[in-house]
Amino acid sequence: MTEFPPLKNDLILRAARGEKTERAPVWIMRQAGRYLPEFREEREKHDFFTICRTPELATLITLQPINRYDGLFDAAIIFSDILVIPQALGLVVEMVPGKGPHFPSPLEEPADIDNRLNKKVDVYKELGYVFDAITMTRKALEGRVPLLGFIGAPWTLMSYMIEGGGSNTLSKSKTWLFKYPEESKRLLQIITDVAVDFLIGQIKAGAQMVQVFESWGGELSPHDFKLFSLPYIKQIADRVKKQLKDDAVPMTIFCKGSWYALESLSEIGYDTISLDWTIDPAYAKSITKGRVTLQGNMDPSILYGGDEIIRSTVRTMLEGFGTNERYIVNLGHGILPTVDPEAVRVFLTTVHSVGLELNKNS
Repeated sequence: MTEFPPLKNDLILRAARGEKTERAPVWIMRQAGRYLPEFREEREKHDFFTICRTPELATLITLQPINRYDGLFDAAIIFSDILVIPQALGLVVEMVPGKGPHFPSPLEEPADIDNRLNKKVDVYKELGYVFDAITMTRKALEGRVPLLGFIGAPWTLMSYMIEGGGSNTLSKSKTWLFKYPEESKRLLQIITDVAVDFLIGQIKAGAQMVQVFESWGGELSPHDFKLFSLPYIKQIADRVKKQLKDDAVPMTIFCKGSWYALESLSEIGYDTISLDWTIDPAYAKSITKGRVTLQGNMDPSILYGGDEIIRSTVRTMLEGFGTNERYIVNLGHGILPTVDPEAVRVFLTTVHSVGLELNKNS
């Protein structure tokens, strides 16, 4: 077992476990990335997936926001990408500047499952670079904040693998669901099996909390979500916790757009539910009834609005969710690449000051 420096700030872990906190902890999705000039400098020197596959570079970039906003973030999240699982399954994924992820040869028909995907994925062989980066980063953090790991959820990954990249309609992947439902479930199960092994490997490597991103959950109807998303994300939580037992860490599920699934999501074994900006705090609290910690949910575009709107929105959010129990501050999706880093500083300092103020007055 790797020895790590003692943790100095466990605020986010306490919040995820439902314990009292002196203020609400904060991190932001994609906090290590494109909005930081220091990241863009590294990106000019290296291909995106080269950074992911080079533990020293992944560590450097994971630490960039922690160093820039010293003492303001309550967690680091490892620099990686959800699409490393499709890569491990045998598909080529490229990150095209200005376009995003691109699969030169996406899956086109169910026969491709047998003909083109790896039958058995050894995550330590195919994705060991992520584990190495997590261990290296955990040491480099020197206990300043916990380190988060993450994966993409099966439906979201399946969609990328079939669409070949981002899509406004997901028409190709939805065609699979409705034309080939059993084959679709088989593909979802294949992805799930790799996801479970990958998350367990991340936790063993040193991740102290993990998040599952169902970024395209809201593209499914409530009925189809129950068929093609919920069983697989539930399976991930069940299997990871069962296999790790006492070594399990808090787990977060983020299903963007799936407001209708809040009750189900609070019953499938996750400690935290991350919310997008379309969900009202009072509604979320009424549905989840304190069974899970809530995370979110400021619209990332608020960060373009100036200091005053950032401060007022943060205050409203903290008043709505509460500041001392079962709440983690975050955006409602990943930070956008053209955000001014100083707007992020305003956001973070406001979370700290208003959180402490509201706690003192409560």
